[in-house]
Amino acid sequence: MRRSVFLPATAAAIAVAFTASCSSPGSNAASGSKEVQVALVTSTSGPLASYGEQYLQGFEAGLDHATEGTGAVDGIKITVLKDDDAGDPAKGVSLAKKRIGQGVPIIAGTAASGVATQIAPVAAQNKTLYISGPAATDALTGVNRHTFRSGRQTYQDVTTAKNILGDSPGKKVVVLAQDSAFGQANAEAVKAVLGTDGTTVTSVLAPPSATDLTPVASKVKAAQPDMVFVAWAGDTAQSMWSTLDQQGVLDAATVVTGLDIRASYPVFGKAREKVTLLAHYVPEATSTPEAEAMRAYFAKKKWDEDLFSPDGFNAAQMVVEAVKAGGADGDTDAMIKALEGFTFSGVKGENTVRAGDHALLQPTFQAKFTSADHPEVSKTFPAEQVAPAEKKIG
Repeated sequence: MRRSVFLPATAAAIAVAFTASCSSPGSNAASGSKEVQVALVTSTSGPLASYGEQYLQGFEAGLDHATEGTGAVDGIKITVLKDDDAGDPAKGVSLAKKRIGQGVPIIAGTAASGVATQIAPVAAQNKTLYISGPAATDALTGVNRHTFRSGRQTYQDVTTAKNILGDSPGKKVVVLAQDSAFGQANAEAVKAVLGTDGTTVTSVLAPPSATDLTPVASKVKAAQPDMVFVAWAGDTAQSMWSTLDQQGVLDAATVVTGLDIRASYPVFGKAREKVTLLAHYVPEATSTPEAEAMRAYFAKKKWDEDLFSPDGFNAAQMVVEAVKAGGADGDTDAMIKALEGFTFSGVKGENTVRAGDHALLQPTFQAKFTSADHPEVSKTFPAEQVAPAEKKIG
């Protein structure tokens, strides 16, 4: 369902509501006003702080848009409480429990998969609605009936890579990653999704501490792959791309990697135009009413939209839909029923919350860097083409 177009004259109402409240959740009852509080638990410090900030900015813009600038729906004020988990699962769980103990009926976030997978069972145990994001772990899909997604998951990233590779049998794929939990998870996901129909998937895992990456690049090239799937994080990223280019890997195969945030664009160096990007979102590349509303709100705030801005915007739209159904009492069962099967226009295009496992079905993109050092969409994959395999809710 589509929301009304952004109303700039009333944006200030959201800015007032989008603050951490010092009062208790029930403090407005005495005055007769209606309020539902939403706890946003995400990283505003630590290694994923930039992701968390993008999410919070997107949420603020999305709440403004979905409530037509009022910060309220059906006469119910939506008050946002912001909590920093710093990417620490123990801290995230503690914050979630604190807010649940205060009677907050909805929790949203986080940027860290390790935090999200710990909050999800806490939400279910306490019959609290949890709208996760932008954490990408596949483990959150179908984990329980109280947990939903507002962003994409790893399976959708890898399925995008499969569509880029094409259906020709007998192709070779090499996963280049670091020998870490992150790298191993990506290698397993690529093998599970791409390693079918005669496609061979192997992995080259580099020690996380390695600085000389020439042996690694040589090993990748020697495998004579049709596609190289790169999953890399950390300070050696720029050296890795430079080495792949120097060793001829970027000319010998289709090299695919996920588009990261704007701040990461320079790490590709001269290799940028030889890399194919699979993208959850490409900033400034869509023109839905929601995308235009988000840009208008961001322009007023002097913010730049980034990779995880749509996840926050989606979360706000889902929160508003949930509050409409659950009312001021925060009826969790009513909120769950309203979100299951919920289809709505988002920043990227049409989104659908799959009723069976609460995955968020959404379009993804193939992109390339341009001479202006900014990625541009070369192909859009519709939601059904990159949909993850459906799970049963645990």
